[in-house]
Amino acid sequence: MNGIPPLFRQPLAIALLLIAVLLVLGEQLSPGFASMQQILRLLIVAALLGIVAAGQNLVILGGREGIDLSVGGIISLSAIIAGNLMNGADAGIPLAIAGCIVAGAFFGLLNGLGVTLLRIPPLVMTLGMLGVLQGLLVVIRNGIPSGRAAPVLSQFVTQPVLFGLPGIIWLWIAVGLLMAFLLRRTVFGQRIYAIGSNEHAAIMAGVPAARIRILLFVLSGVFAAIAGICLLGYSGSSFANVGEQYMLPSIIAVVFGGTSLAGGKGGYTGTMAGAVMLVVLQSILTTINIEESGRQMIFGATLLVLMLFYGRGRAMRT
Repeated sequence: MNGIPPLFRQPLAIALLLIAVLLVLGEQLSPGFASMQQILRLLIVAALLGIVAAGQNLVILGGREGIDLSVGGIISLSAIIAGNLMNGADAGIPLAIAGCIVAGAFFGLLNGLGVTLLRIPPLVMTLGMLGVLQGLLVVIRNGIPSGRAAPVLSQFVTQPVLFGLPGIIWLWIAVGLLMAFLLRRTVFGQRIYAIGSNEHAAIMAGVPAARIRILLFVLSGVFAAIAGICLLGYSGSSFANVGEQYMLPSIIAVVFGGTSLAGGKGGYTGTMAGAVMLVVLQSILTTINIEESGRQMIFGATLLVLMLFYGRGRAMRT
Protein backbone atom coordinates (compact mmCIF):
# COMPACT_ATOMS: atom_id res chain seq x y z
CA MET A 1 0.00 0.00 0.00
CA ASN A 2 3.06 2.31 0.02
CA GLY A 3 2.30 3.41 -3.54
CA ILE A 4 -1.24 4.46 -2.68
CA PRO A 5 -1.76 8.18 -1.94
CA PRO A 6 -2.41 8.73 1.79
CA LEU A 7 -5.87 10.18 1.10
CA PHE A 8 -7.03 6.94 -0.49
CA ARG A 9 -5.86 4.88 2.45
CA GLN A 10 -8.70 6.41 4.45
CA PRO A 11 -11.98 4.47 4.63
CA LEU A 12 -14.04 7.64 4.24
CA ALA A 13 -12.24 8.62 1.03
CA ILE A 14 -12.57 5.09 -0.36
CA ALA A 15 -16.29 4.99 0.48
CA LEU A 16 -16.91 8.35 -1.19
CA LEU A 17 -14.98 7.23 -4.27
CA LEU A 18 -17.01 4.01 -4.46
CA ILE A 19 -20.26 5.94 -4.08
CA ALA A 20 -19.31 8.12 -7.06
CA VAL A 21 -18.31 5.07 -9.12
CA LEU A 22 -21.54 3.24 -8.25
CA LEU A 23 -23.65 6.27 -9.16
CA VAL A 24 -21.95 6.48 -12.55
CA LEU A 25 -22.44 2.74 -13.05
CA GLY A 26 -26.08 3.00 -12.03
CA GLU A 27 -26.64 5.86 -14.45
CA GLN A 28 -25.19 3.76 -17.26
CA LEU A 29 -27.42 0.82 -16.37
CA SER A 30 -30.56 2.88 -15.85
CA PRO A 31 -30.68 6.51 -17.05
CA GLY A 32 -31.95 8.74 -14.27
CA PHE A 33 -30.35 6.62 -11.53
CA ALA A 34 -28.07 9.52 -10.52
CA SER A 35 -30.78 12.20 -10.75
CA MET A 36 -31.28 14.43 -7.71
CA GLN A 37 -34.70 12.93 -7.03
CA GLN A 38 -33.32 9.40 -7.04
CA ILE A 39 -30.31 10.38 -4.92
CA LEU A 40 -32.70 11.89 -2.39
CA ARG A 41 -34.65 8.62 -2.23
CA LEU A 42 -31.39 6.72 -1.73
CA LEU A 43 -30.39 9.08 1.10
CA ILE A 44 -33.70 8.43 2.88
CA VAL A 45 -33.04 4.69 2.82
CA ALA A 46 -29.40 5.29 3.82
CA ALA A 47 -30.57 7.35 6.79
CA LEU A 48 -32.63 4.39 8.04
CA LEU A 49 -29.57 2.15 7.82
CA GLY A 50 -27.26 4.81 9.22
CA ILE A 51 -29.36 5.30 12.36
CA VAL A 52 -29.26 1.56 13.07
CA ALA A 53 -25.53 1.51 12.36
CA ALA A 54 -24.93 4.26 14.95
CA GLY A 55 -25.77 1.86 17.78
CA GLN A 56 -23.91 -0.96 16.07
CA ASN A 57 -20.89 1.34 15.81
CA LEU A 58 -20.88 1.97 19.54
CA VAL A 59 -21.08 -1.73 20.42
CA ILE A 60 -18.25 -2.62 18.03
CA LEU A 61 -16.08 0.24 19.29
CA GLY A 62 -16.47 -1.15 22.81
CA GLY A 63 -14.44 -4.21 21.86
CA ARG A 64 -14.66 -7.76 23.13
CA GLU A 65 -15.82 -8.76 19.63
CA GLY A 66 -19.03 -6.86 20.26
CA ILE A 67 -21.66 -7.20 17.54
CA ASP A 68 -25.37 -6.65 18.10
CA LEU A 69 -27.33 -9.17 16.04
CA SER A 70 -30.61 -8.30 17.76
CA VAL A 71 -31.06 -4.92 16.03
CA GLY A 72 -33.28 -6.43 13.32
CA GLY A 73 -35.68 -7.83 15.89
CA ILE A 74 -35.78 -4.55 17.83
CA ILE A 75 -36.52 -2.62 14.64
CA SER A 76 -39.38 -4.97 13.78
CA LEU A 77 -40.83 -4.85 17.30
CA SER A 78 -40.56 -1.06 17.44
CA ALA A 79 -42.30 -0.66 14.09
CA ILE A 80 -45.18 -2.82 15.31
CA ILE A 81 -45.39 -1.02 18.67
CA ALA A 82 -45.33 2.39 16.98
CA GLY A 83 -47.87 1.38 14.33
CA ASN A 84 -50.34 0.12 16.87
CA LEU A 85 -49.91 2.95 19.37
CA MET A 86 -50.39 5.70 16.79
CA ASN A 87 -52.65 3.68 14.43
CA GLY A 88 -52.81 6.47 11.88
CA ALA A 89 -53.36 9.27 14.41
CA ASP A 90 -50.87 12.11 14.87
CA ALA A 91 -51.84 12.41 18.54
CA GLY A 92 -50.36 8.95 19.19
CA ILE A 93 -46.86 9.86 18.02
CA PRO A 94 -45.41 10.94 21.41
CA LEU A 95 -46.66 7.78 23.15
CA ALA A 96 -45.38 5.63 20.27
CA ILE A 97 -41.92 7.20 20.42
CA ALA A 98 -41.74 6.77 24.19
CA GLY A 99 -42.94 3.17 24.04
CA CYS A 100 -40.47 2.21 21.33
CA ILE A 101 -37.50 3.81 23.05
CA VAL A 102 -38.37 2.08 26.34
CA ALA A 103 -38.70 -1.26 24.53
CA GLY A 104 -35.41 -0.79 22.66
CA ALA A 105 -33.58 0.25 25.82
CA PHE A 106 -35.05 -2.71 27.74
CA PHE A 107 -33.87 -5.34 25.27
CA GLY A 108 -30.54 -3.55 24.93
CA LEU A 109 -30.22 -3.67 28.72
CA LEU A 110 -30.87 -7.42 28.68
CA ASN A 111 -28.14 -7.83 26.07
CA GLY A 112 -25.72 -5.74 28.12
CA LEU A 113 -26.44 -7.62 31.36
CA GLY A 114 -26.02 -10.96 29.62
CA VAL A 115 -22.68 -9.93 28.14
CA THR A 116 -21.27 -8.33 31.29
CA LEU A 117 -22.75 -10.19 34.26
CA LEU A 118 -23.25 -13.63 32.72
CA ARG A 119 -20.15 -13.31 30.50
CA ILE A 120 -22.04 -14.58 27.46
CA PRO A 121 -20.19 -13.70 24.23
CA PRO A 122 -21.95 -10.78 22.48
CA LEU A 123 -22.48 -12.77 19.31
CA VAL A 124 -24.23 -15.56 21.22
CA MET A 125 -26.18 -13.25 23.52
CA THR A 126 -27.56 -11.00 20.78
CA LEU A 127 -28.29 -13.92 18.47
CA GLY A 128 -30.28 -15.53 21.25
CA MET A 129 -32.09 -12.24 21.86
CA LEU A 130 -32.91 -12.05 18.16
CA GLY A 131 -34.55 -15.48 18.46
CA VAL A 132 -36.56 -14.30 21.46
CA LEU A 133 -37.72 -11.21 19.59
CA GLN A 134 -38.66 -13.20 16.50
CA GLY A 135 -40.73 -15.54 18.65
CA LEU A 136 -42.35 -12.60 20.41
CA LEU A 137 -43.25 -11.04 17.08
CA VAL A 138 -44.89 -14.27 15.92
CA VAL A 139 -46.90 -14.45 19.13
CA ILE A 140 -47.98 -10.81 18.86
CA ARG A 141 -48.99 -10.63 15.20
CA ASN A 142 -48.20 -13.97 13.52
CA GLY A 143 -46.61 -12.14 10.59
CA ILE A 144 -49.75 -10.18 9.75
CA PRO A 145 -49.23 -6.43 9.10
CA SER A 146 -50.77 -4.28 11.83
CA GLY A 147 -50.98 -0.64 12.74
CA ARG A 148 -50.55 2.44 10.55
CA ALA A 149 -48.13 5.32 10.48
CA ALA A 150 -49.46 8.73 11.43
CA PRO A 151 -49.54 11.24 8.54
CA VAL A 152 -47.06 13.58 10.26
CA LEU A 153 -44.57 10.73 10.71
CA SER A 154 -44.86 9.71 7.04
CA GLN A 155 -44.37 13.31 5.95
CA PHE A 156 -41.35 13.67 8.25
CA VAL A 157 -39.67 10.66 6.66
CA THR A 158 -40.57 11.10 3.00
CA GLN A 159 -41.43 14.78 2.36
CA PRO A 160 -39.16 17.87 2.28
CA VAL A 161 -39.05 19.67 5.61
CA LEU A 162 -36.17 22.15 5.31
CA PHE A 163 -34.06 23.17 2.30
CA GLY A 164 -35.69 20.46 0.24
CA LEU A 165 -34.55 17.64 2.54
CA PRO A 166 -36.89 15.27 4.42
CA GLY A 167 -36.86 15.33 8.18
CA ILE A 168 -35.22 11.92 8.45
CA ILE A 169 -32.11 13.21 6.70
CA TRP A 170 -31.90 16.08 9.17
CA LEU A 171 -32.38 13.56 11.95
CA TRP A 172 -29.49 11.52 10.55
CA ILE A 173 -27.31 14.63 10.39
CA ALA A 174 -28.18 15.30 14.04
CA VAL A 175 -27.24 11.71 14.92
CA GLY A 176 -23.92 12.19 13.12
CA LEU A 177 -23.17 15.39 15.05
CA LEU A 178 -24.21 13.74 18.31
CA MET A 179 -21.98 10.73 17.65
CA ALA A 180 -19.02 12.94 16.73
CA PHE A 181 -19.44 14.96 19.93
CA LEU A 182 -20.01 11.86 22.06
CA LEU A 183 -16.99 9.97 20.77
CA ARG A 184 -14.49 12.81 20.45
CA ARG A 185 -15.48 15.40 23.04
CA THR A 186 -16.75 13.54 26.11
CA VAL A 187 -15.24 11.43 28.86
CA PHE A 188 -17.73 8.71 27.99
CA GLY A 189 -16.39 8.59 24.44
CA GLN A 190 -12.80 8.36 25.66
CA ARG A 191 -13.79 5.49 27.91
CA ILE A 192 -15.42 3.64 24.99
CA TYR A 193 -12.13 3.77 23.10
CA ALA A 194 -10.25 2.78 26.24
CA ILE A 195 -12.22 -0.39 26.92
CA GLY A 196 -12.21 -1.24 23.23
CA SER A 197 -8.43 -0.90 22.98
CA ASN A 198 -7.47 -2.62 26.24
CA GLU A 199 -10.25 -3.40 28.68
CA HIS A 200 -7.94 -4.73 31.40
CA ALA A 201 -5.81 -1.58 31.36
CA ALA A 202 -8.93 0.57 31.36
CA ILE A 203 -10.28 -1.22 34.43
CA MET A 204 -6.94 -0.79 36.20
CA ALA A 205 -7.20 2.92 35.44
CA GLY A 206 -10.60 3.07 37.14
CA VAL A 207 -12.87 2.95 34.08
CA PRO A 208 -16.23 1.26 34.92
CA ALA A 209 -16.03 -1.05 31.91
CA ALA A 210 -19.10 -3.15 32.76
CA ARG A 211 -21.41 -0.16 33.14
CA ILE A 212 -20.14 1.40 29.93
CA ARG A 213 -20.61 -1.83 27.97
CA ILE A 214 -24.17 -2.20 29.28
CA LEU A 215 -24.90 1.38 28.24
CA LEU A 216 -23.52 0.72 24.75
CA PHE A 217 -26.00 -2.11 24.24
CA VAL A 218 -28.80 0.07 25.65
CA LEU A 219 -27.91 2.81 23.16
CA SER A 220 -27.81 0.25 20.35
CA GLY A 221 -31.34 -0.81 21.27
CA VAL A 222 -32.50 2.83 21.38
CA PHE A 223 -31.04 3.63 17.95
CA ALA A 224 -32.64 0.48 16.53
CA ALA A 225 -35.98 1.54 18.04
CA ILE A 226 -35.71 5.01 16.46
CA ALA A 227 -34.95 3.36 13.13
CA GLY A 228 -38.05 1.18 13.59
CA ILE A 229 -40.23 4.25 14.08
CA CYS A 230 -38.78 5.92 10.98
CA LEU A 231 -39.15 2.71 8.99
CA LEU A 232 -42.84 2.67 9.86
CA GLY A 233 -43.12 6.22 8.53
CA TYR A 234 -41.34 5.17 5.35
CA SER A 235 -43.42 2.07 4.66
CA GLY A 236 -46.73 3.21 6.16
CA SER A 237 -47.34 -0.08 7.98
CA SER A 238 -45.36 -2.78 9.80
CA PHE A 239 -44.93 -6.51 9.69
CA ALA A 240 -43.04 -9.07 11.74
CA ASN A 241 -39.70 -9.29 9.92
CA VAL A 242 -39.43 -5.76 8.54
CA GLY A 243 -36.14 -5.10 10.39
CA GLU A 244 -34.21 -8.23 9.44
CA GLN A 245 -32.82 -6.62 6.29
CA TYR A 246 -30.80 -4.18 8.40
CA MET A 247 -28.81 -6.64 10.51
CA LEU A 248 -25.95 -7.52 8.14
CA PRO A 249 -25.79 -4.13 6.38
CA SER A 250 -25.49 -2.32 9.73
CA ILE A 251 -22.38 -4.36 10.52
CA ILE A 252 -20.91 -3.98 7.04
CA ALA A 253 -21.41 -0.20 7.08
CA VAL A 254 -19.51 0.07 10.37
CA VAL A 255 -16.64 -2.16 9.25
CA PHE A 256 -16.35 -0.60 5.81
CA GLY A 257 -16.35 2.82 7.45
CA GLY A 258 -13.05 1.97 9.13
CA THR A 259 -14.07 0.82 12.59
CA SER A 260 -11.94 -2.09 13.76
CA LEU A 261 -13.84 -5.25 14.64
CA ALA A 262 -11.42 -5.60 17.55
CA GLY A 263 -12.75 -2.33 18.96
CA GLY A 264 -11.06 0.84 20.12
CA LYS A 265 -10.43 2.38 16.69
CA GLY A 266 -12.81 4.08 14.31
CA GLY A 267 -15.64 6.58 14.17
CA TYR A 268 -19.09 7.27 12.82
CA THR A 269 -18.34 9.52 9.84
CA GLY A 270 -16.99 6.60 7.84
CA THR A 271 -20.01 4.54 8.89
CA MET A 272 -22.33 7.16 7.40
CA ALA A 273 -20.48 6.95 4.09
CA GLY A 274 -20.54 3.16 4.29
CA ALA A 275 -24.32 3.22 4.74
CA VAL A 276 -24.77 5.37 1.62
CA MET A 277 -22.44 3.09 -0.35
CA LEU A 278 -24.36 -0.03 0.63
CA VAL A 279 -27.73 1.51 -0.24
CA VAL A 280 -26.46 2.61 -3.66
CA LEU A 281 -25.05 -0.89 -4.23
CA GLN A 282 -28.33 -2.48 -3.18
CA SER A 283 -30.22 -0.21 -5.57
CA ILE A 284 -27.95 -1.27 -8.44
CA LEU A 285 -28.47 -4.94 -7.57
CA THR A 286 -32.22 -4.32 -7.65
CA THR A 287 -31.90 -2.55 -10.98
CA ILE A 288 -30.24 -5.59 -12.53
CA ASN A 289 -32.98 -7.81 -11.07
CA ILE A 290 -31.03 -9.66 -8.39
CA GLU A 291 -33.51 -11.02 -5.86
CA GLU A 292 -33.41 -10.42 -2.10
CA SER A 293 -31.76 -13.79 -1.45
CA GLY A 294 -28.99 -12.92 -3.89
CA ARG A 295 -28.47 -9.51 -2.30
CA GLN A 296 -28.19 -11.08 1.14
CA MET A 297 -25.59 -13.53 -0.20
CA ILE A 298 -23.59 -10.64 -1.63
CA PHE A 299 -23.79 -8.70 1.65
CA GLY A 300 -22.73 -11.79 3.61
CA ALA A 301 -19.79 -12.39 1.29
CA THR A 302 -18.82 -8.72 1.60
CA LEU A 303 -18.80 -9.00 5.39
CA LEU A 304 -16.61 -12.11 5.23
CA VAL A 305 -14.14 -10.37 2.93
CA LEU A 306 -14.00 -7.33 5.21
CA MET A 307 -13.47 -9.53 8.28
CA LEU A 308 -10.66 -11.36 6.47
CA PHE A 309 -9.14 -8.04 5.47
CA TYR A 310 -9.18 -6.79 9.05
CA GLY A 311 -8.07 -10.12 10.41
CA ARG A 312 -4.92 -9.98 8.29
CA GLY A 313 -3.90 -6.83 10.13
CA ARG A 314 -4.22 -4.42 7.21
CA ALA A 315 -7.24 -2.54 8.50
CA MET A 316 -7.50 1.09 7.49
CA ARG A 317 -8.62 3.10 10.47
CA THR A 318 -9.94 6.58 10.86
